Amino acid sequence: MKTDFTEKQIQILEVAETLFAEKGFDGTSIRDISKIAKINIAMISYYFGSKERLLQSLIVFKTTDLKSQLENLLLEDLDPIEKVNKLIEIYINRINNNKGIYRILHFEFNSKKREQNLLAFNEFRKGNLKYLETIIHEGQQKGIFRKDVMIPLITPTILGTFFHFHMNKTYFKDLLNLTTENLYNQYIKTSLTKHIQQTIKALLIYEN
Repeated sequence: MKTDFTEKQIQILEVAETLFAEKGFDGTSIRDISKIAKINIAMISYYFGSKERLLQSLIVFKTTDLKSQLENLLLEDLDPIEKVNKLIEIYINRINNNKGIYRILHFEFNSKKREQNLLAFNEFRKGNLKYLETIIHEGQQKGIFRKDVMIPLITPTILGTFFHFHMNKTYFKDLLNLTTENLYNQYIKTSLTKHIQQTIKALLIYEN
């Protein structure tokens, strides 16, 4: 599937993301998208073929640049634990700034109606795991990281902590006195990210 999109296609994808996140995939029609995007229905069909293909393109559009970020991270002159910390920063920042697509994916995977259409995203996740494995193996070869690390569970630990925090947003905003959206997002960027980094470090590093 193509990974480069025209300005007009990006406009359609961004409208589709908003509507899919708000109304769900099944609750959104191509007509709804064309009306808000101010683009003829036939043009959407021309660009993407179907609503299912539009969803696939949206997933590709929202995930492609993360691959580039992770590729660049591997090339940076950093210690393995610094690379892990930076990977966590990239993940948390990306999810917090792209809640719409993750909300869509959450509903789609739970619905099981379009598992076939989400195979591309599963392949993307496997690719991301390879980057993490490379970093962990580097740390293991240097004697920094434990040999018994369960690498496939590292990402769920990172994302699970973030999503639990976000799904209980009202509770944590009250508990931590995060009175504005800015304070909430700043807390995620600093304190929550640091907490996750410390958690993952504890899983990776040998006990003294």
